[in-house]
Amino acid sequence: MSEDFYDVLGVGRDADEAEIQQAYRQKVSEYHPDVNDDPDAEEKFRKIQKAKDVLTDEEKRQQYDQLGHDRYEEAEKRGGAGGGAGAGRGNPFGGAGGAGGMGDIFEQFFGGGAGRGQQRPQQGRDLRTHLTIDLEEAYEGVQKQVTVRRPERCPDCDGAGYPEDADVRTCPQCDGRGQVTQVRQTPLGRVQQTQECSRCGGEGELHSETCSTCSGQGQVREEATLTVDVPAGIRSGQTLRMEREGAPGDKGAPNGDLLVEVEVEPHPDFEREGDDLHHRHAVSFPQAVFGDDIEVPTLDGAASFDLEAGTQSGETFRLKGKGMPRLRRRGQGDLYVTVQVVTPDSLNEEQREALEAFAEAGGEEIDVEQGFFEKLKSSF
Repeated sequence: MSEDFYDVLGVGRDADEAEIQQAYRQKVSEYHPDVNDDPDAEEKFRKIQKAKDVLTDEEKRQQYDQLGHDRYEEAEKRGGAGGGAGAGRGNPFGGAGGAGGMGDIFEQFFGGGAGRGQQRPQQGRDLRTHLTIDLEEAYEGVQKQVTVRRPERCPDCDGAGYPEDADVRTCPQCDGRGQVTQVRQTPLGRVQQTQECSRCGGEGELHSETCSTCSGQGQVREEATLTVDVPAGIRSGQTLRMEREGAPGDKGAPNGDLLVEVEVEPHPDFEREGDDLHHRHAVSFPQAVFGDDIEVPTLDGAASFDLEAGTQSGETFRLKGKGMPRLRRRGQGDLYVTVQVVTPDSLNEEQREALEAFAEAGGEEIDVEQGFFEKLKSSF
């Protein structure tokens, strides 16, 4: 499950509280440890609860949307997001359990701070999607299209969150600085800590109205169809990275990436093992006895090899370089052909007499009632 709270619950960024509560109940019924035996169920359940708690709290959700997941989690650890449970209580350095409190002190002493003016714009988060291809496409390499629903910068407000003609006023909480300063009494003395203003999101300004298209978020979710170049030799479970095709970043920062996880479907004729392929091929009894030039399928057309006389059922032959291309390297794997000697279901009279003669020449007594081929097969 993705760490992003919206993805955890499976809702869009524009979901209202009723949608979030409904998604939460569905996830709880699926991942509650009392009904799910998965060893990771308890951890997933905790993530679901936390996602619901943040997204149904108006102030926390606003901070989460402004900061993004990673920065919100970091701020929460320091006691600066959503009020941080236990922030400043029972801990002389502030923050829950002291984690991050000393970091805040050192940031203050050495010029740190959480204000927007002191941080670089954050790159957008990465997104994930899946793509299924067949083995022939993995052999040749292919271009595929994927459709993803992703957040994009609002076209009406260009990501600002408010219309151009909105009235602007100075944020009264931070006096237009975009930062607020707290002074704490610690065993080391009075410590001053500066953080991003939660009311204006570090902008220093408030606007009379929000963009009606994005509800002030600066982003909208849209479907995008993209072309993916799948290289020859790719395997199931490998991931392709499409740079800058993820979620939009802060103004002036690049988008995240789109990660495409590839699944290669099973093939009816070949089993894949790394860059090698395995194939089972049926041969007749005379071919196994006398040897023959055998033609077998490959992913690049038919290939042939010499079947040695006296080949036993289950023997394997290697066709070098007839397997899968090595991903972004030269050369190919091998094709391993395992032969299976097939007993025919029926014989004409001439074939039957010839095989009976063959068996008798070997000193075998044939029980015609039992069936010649049942007897012959048991002798091997």
